[in-house]
Amino acid sequence: MLAAMPDSAPSPLSVGGVPSRAGGDACPGTLRLHRADDGALARVRIPGGVLDPGQADALLAAAERFGDGDLHLTSRGNVQLRGLGTECGGALAALLTDAGLLPSAAHERARNIVASPSAGLDGSPSLTAWLRELDRLVCGSPAAAALSGRFLFALDDGRGDVDALGADVTVIAEGGSAALLRIGAADEVFRIPAAEAPRAALRGAEAFLRAASGSGAWRVKDLPDAVRVELVRAIGSAAGPAERRPRPRTATPPAPGPLGSTAALGIDVPLGRLTPAQWRLLTDTARRYGTDTARSDDTDSAGHSGGELRLTPWRGVVIPFGAGEAEAADALRTLSESGLITAPDSPWTGVGACIGHPGCAKSLSDVRAEAGAAVGAPGRLPVYWSGCERRCGHPHGEWIDVVATPDGHRISHVRGERRDAPTTVRNDPARLAAAVAGARA
Repeated sequence: MLAAMPDSAPSPLSVGGVPSRAGGDACPGTLRLHRADDGALARVRIPGGVLDPGQADALLAAAERFGDGDLHLTSRGNVQLRGLGTECGGALAALLTDAGLLPSAAHERARNIVASPSAGLDGSPSLTAWLRELDRLVCGSPAAAALSGRFLFALDDGRGDVDALGADVTVIAEGGSAALLRIGAADEVFRIPAAEAPRAALRGAEAFLRAASGSGAWRVKDLPDAVRVELVRAIGSAAGPAERRPRPRTATPPAPGPLGSTAALGIDVPLGRLTPAQWRLLTDTARRYGTDTARSDDTDSAGHSGGELRLTPWRGVVIPFGAGEAEAADALRTLSESGLITAPDSPWTGVGACIGHPGCAKSLSDVRAEAGAAVGAPGRLPVYWSGCERRCGHPHGEWIDVVATPDGHRISHVRGERRDAPTTVRNDPARLAAAVAGARA
């Protein structure tokens, strides 16, 4: 049985020639629980957001046995369990290990991989082989164990959705035998053989660790400018030809509803929080109607049932679907009746928030309740409510930023690195709702 690490555990020792960083990496995981005002928190990394129904069952069992029962989706397609007792770590780790969700204790916080959630379902290239190989390589690399819990890999099927998320290492499918490699937010990409893409991504991460040694940088964007430029140049010299392709400014998530005719179902989750009943319904839908893109038969040798859930970086779920239009309509109707978002005209589409008060001691208000009170007609732009200046889990690209402050709520329009002059609304729920709706229009 794996023992849980306390919050005060020291940062990793030197691994693969990369020294530990002063202060340690406080990013939570499964073996290092984070203490919040509503109890301990565990973050379970799920590469590509891909779960089979048996693994989904295990996550629900963990939430109900050890936590508040709900499952909280993150902006990286992972799952957070909240309200945990601090003594549950060993039993939680054992449960997740048995489900195949904790293949390496040393790498559990390094398995941050997002992937285009509709890949292979609507005519785009499948990323299944890349995803499985990159996860295997990361877990097999002693150096990669030193990656921080913030470092992010992205596998993009060519549509640019996860390329826009600002990952540290991004691989983009070009179709056929070619792929593109991007380091951080660099405007240039390097052409590489598609078969080498996962290994190239790992080499990029290991090169970052060498470049970051002694700098205190957790991510590529944290490196000094000169070091970051040299890192990109060094990786490029070992890769293929460079070409200019600026990173997309705005990520476009899968629209809720049928995807690719009925090849998949897209479901969004209000504020990313799933009740046990909603999670069971999603899992049962995948088990009953879904297809498993990683396996060709209904049950593998470990006894996992067919079907698949893909948790998205936009706090939604994509279910590969193996039935017809009538079954899809019935499934979406049932999911909608449970409170999930199954059509793009839902008032909740594009609305997000951090955990807020009372779950977080740093939050200045209950931003989830405030976001719910302000929900109205769907807006053109997504809106994200934050209880403090940290803006945990905020979107990328263009969005409306609502931040609780001691003086009220500050509203601003964000376009990548640019931010318009803010407007502050002081303690007036009606005015606040109107201001947010106007900003989103």
